[in-house]
Amino acid sequence: MSDHHHSHQQEHAAGQEFWDARYSESDRIWSGRANDVLVREAADLAPGRALDLGCGEGADAVWLARQGWHVTGADISGVALERAARHAEEAGVGDRVEWQRHDFAESFPAGEFDLVSACFLHSYGDFPRERILRTAAAAVAPGGVLLIAGHAGGPSWDPDKLAEIHFPTPEQVLAQLDLPEGGWEVLLAEAHVQALTGPDGRPGTRPDNALKVRRLR
Repeated sequence: MSDHHHSHQQEHAAGQEFWDARYSESDRIWSGRANDVLVREAADLAPGRALDLGCGEGADAVWLARQGWHVTGADISGVALERAARHAEEAGVGDRVEWQRHDFAESFPAGEFDLVSACFLHSYGDFPRERILRTAAAAVAPGGVLLIAGHAGGPSWDPDKLAEIHFPTPEQVLAQLDLPEGGWEVLLAEAHVQALTGPDGRPGTRPDNALKVRRLR
């Protein structure tokens, strides 16, 4: 086994261990509600096959399934995926969602999708987000949509909390995707402020952004 391959295996295991430990800290980490940007931007799309990258505890995947989509939810954390599967069963859409465990730096769900959603697909360390998002774009079927939502900084109560992570603008994400000219249509590229509740229960905000593109052929 080469040193390079061995280091990849170590990074893969470390990523799984980190996120499994993160999700094991409490019974629920996220709100259980679908991301506002997904609800807003997918509401007018005709249901088909959807891929939810970094699905976490499954709120987005469950929301999509409730809208009639057949969903593949993928995440690196087995703890999160077990929780997501329970969420889907409780919501009555367990038969509409397939859960897959992937470290996207190493593997990726097979097939083509009418919607690929990558909402807040950030991680620590050597995380090849640009390459993963290019793979995500390649998984979009002709006529399908790629939705990428990302943070643009830390929350109002701790603006330096995520200072070690680089947050690109929507325009930078679009450039990084390196989409073929004439093959895609930009439907949305914007920054916005997301309202959210801080750890002390007080209202706060966080800068986010979103990119939505449609594959033309």
